[in-house]
Amino acid sequence: MELTLLGTGAPAGLPRPDCPCAACAVARGADARAATALLVDGALLLDLTPGAALAAARAGHSLAGVRQVLLTHPHDGPALELPAGLPAAGRVPDGRRLSLISGHRVVAVPLDSPGTGYEVASPDGERLLYLPPGGAPAGPAEVRPYDMVVADVCGRPDALARLRAAGGIGPATDVIAVHIDHEVPPGRELERRLAALGARAVPDGTTLVVGEYHAVPDVPRRALVLGGARSGKSVEAERRLAGFPRVVYVATGGGREGDAEWAARVGLHRERRPASWRTEETCELAPLLDEPGPPLLIDCLALWLTDAMDRVGAWDDEKWAAGGERALKERTAELVAAVRGTSRTVVAVSNEVGSGVVPATASGRRFRDELGRLNAAFAAECEQVLLVVAGQALLLRG
Repeated sequence: MELTLLGTGAPAGLPRPDCPCAACAVARGADARAATALLVDGALLLDLTPGAALAAARAGHSLAGVRQVLLTHPHDGPALELPAGLPAAGRVPDGRRLSLISGHRVVAVPLDSPGTGYEVASPDGERLLYLPPGGAPAGPAEVRPYDMVVADVCGRPDALARLRAAGGIGPATDVIAVHIDHEVPPGRELERRLAALGARAVPDGTTLVVGEYHAVPDVPRRALVLGGARSGKSVEAERRLAGFPRVVYVATGGGREGDAEWAARVGLHRERRPASWRTEETCELAPLLDEPGPPLLIDCLALWLTDAMDRVGAWDDEKWAAGGERALKERTAELVAAVRGTSRTVVAVSNEVGSGVVPATASGRRFRDELGRLNAAFAAECEQVLLVVAGQALLLRG
């Protein structure tokens, strides 16, 4: 089954008309995208966008052989631009099955938002799932993996999580991002974010063969995200796992009795996490890393170290010299060994401190030094390490 992406952008396209934002300003050349429309084997057109016939011609195809035009999202505005010779466009009721004269079989997939998704099977059995902008399957039942999923990866990464949980996305599924808008800067940043979710983007006019082998982006199994206060490091870490089901969020900070400001911070973190994630409030990280299970998001190592130093009395010079330093090294070594041996996907967050400012107290300098050592040891066991500065993620390794 051959799929040509006549457009890969959001309904308004990219750049958006008259939008002054930075993403639109640099969306030129291959990064410019028309509204998403898919041509399947020259016979099936999914979504009808302005200029579809011209887009097909630029890609070396014609719409003359199209026998069915299906729409995915509601059109409440002006009448659609229907090129001469094309059949009338329409949406299919949820759950309905169509058999086309071309031999393709189409199933309308119910969504959790207005619109319809389509599962398309070729005469040879390859299977494609296409979802509209902002759409995710409404509680999909268990399905076998699709050969290709074409979806709004940036806007609805949780759609990937649902499909992975149901078995619709497997290790060999090619996930293509479409409906790309200006929320994510185009170019390398878009590629980086998609790769972390196991997806990729292609330019308008690209023709893909569904079911043909293509190297699926390698999602790093262990990643460390570093950054200063309010740098966006936690948001970056959460974004990296938004496309995976049953994530365990490990909060090492715990509660602080009587601290309303801390409670508000914790509340904000919880509100932006997907409802399907489970939270563990603990500093016992080694047992979690040792056992098999879904991905772990650890936030953060600086608070874990604070707890570890509390336990060994590291803030007191005498206790530190009398065995506290040795006990902390043993606990840190246990954590690093657990990261090295874990079979789970892990994303950990930590603070990057000590950039020139020397703490005024011995205990402050001790914490700074130990956190630097912990970050370095943890990073050595990770396939990918990032530094977040002013909301921008810089790839240090991977």
